[in-house]
Amino acid sequence: MKLPRAEGSQGIPRRQFMKQSAAASFAAKLGSLWAADAPSVLGQGDFRYRVVPDWGVLGPKSPVNNCHGIVCDREGHIVLLTDNIANNVIIYDRNGRLVQQWGHDFPGAHGLSIVSEGTREVLFITDLKTHRVVKTTLDGEPLDEWRWPEESGKYDLETDFRPSWTLHLPSGGFFVLDGYGRDYISHYGADGRFLRIFGGAEGGIPHWGPHGGMIDAPSGKEPTLLVAMSDRQYLLSLSQAGEHLRTTRLPGGNPRQIRKHGSHYFVPHLGDNWPNDRNSRGFLSVLDDDLRVVSNVGGTAPVYSDAGGLLPMAHQGEAFMHPHDVTVDNEGSLYVAQFASGKTYPIKLERV
Repeated sequence: MKLPRAEGSQGIPRRQFMKQSAAASFAAKLGSLWAADAPSVLGQGDFRYRVVPDWGVLGPKSPVNNCHGIVCDREGHIVLLTDNIANNVIIYDRNGRLVQQWGHDFPGAHGLSIVSEGTREVLFITDLKTHRVVKTTLDGEPLDEWRWPEESGKYDLETDFRPSWTLHLPSGGFFVLDGYGRDYISHYGADGRFLRIFGGAEGGIPHWGPHGGMIDAPSGKEPTLLVAMSDRQYLLSLSQAGEHLRTTRLPGGNPRQIRKHGSHYFVPHLGDNWPNDRNSRGFLSVLDDDLRVVSNVGGTAPVYSDAGGLLPMAHQGEAFMHPHDVTVDNEGSLYVAQFASGKTYPIKLERV
């Protein structure tokens, strides 16, 4: 679906955008402070990038707070989720110009997923403060909503449920990660009906673990869940019934989300040794199809021991503050949304 280039409060034409950019030069400087001393090229091997200065800096009419989720749509637009209720969703073109903005009902906006449904794409937004998952069109029209899975018997109160992200099966079913609540994973069918629940402490899912993730669906194989276990510093592979399949250690990182592009996985780390050191900066890891790290963008080069274990990683330079999500466009450029980073806009990195 092609989004309209709206005017007024919903969009900014190019001439007005250029004027607004000049007026917002101070904000642009703030948004680039952390990148000022960054190396000209970030990453190693085949995955090396340069920061595009001041990409997506829009100014006071399009404010952001924490930038939690970011995805690409079919048209090549970049869709950003922020918990600023002036405009929870900001949609950019690849040059960083505003296409559209909407949303005032997600004070705890956190997870963002984009899903193809036939000829259209839809968004799934998780909200930590209103304890719900909401499905919308790309233009912001609400389509459906899911609150706490009361029928599961795992929750005493709705406020115990704080969903962090949704993971979507090719068949239309999906899973909800309760990453800030009780660490359960709820499974819903393609019709939106609750099917089952697993995980939690009794299911071997530790607290402050299941933050983000994706459905891994290699050709000819049964789709599985690949979960970013944030503060636990590893990725967890699960069957659709919640059986533990594999643990991939990422020492020194703090994996918040996993995005796949081609045969590689892209993982943003909130910071070195987070949450023990909340002043530490973060970086991005690129993993191959066997989940081995092949590049750390804004971080130290990955090193494996003779026994095959990954040695502790760390940020390098000041390209990022606290990466929370990443998306990849069809040209291989990266777009990074950051949490607790001075209300900065997303960062674009072009591959070199």
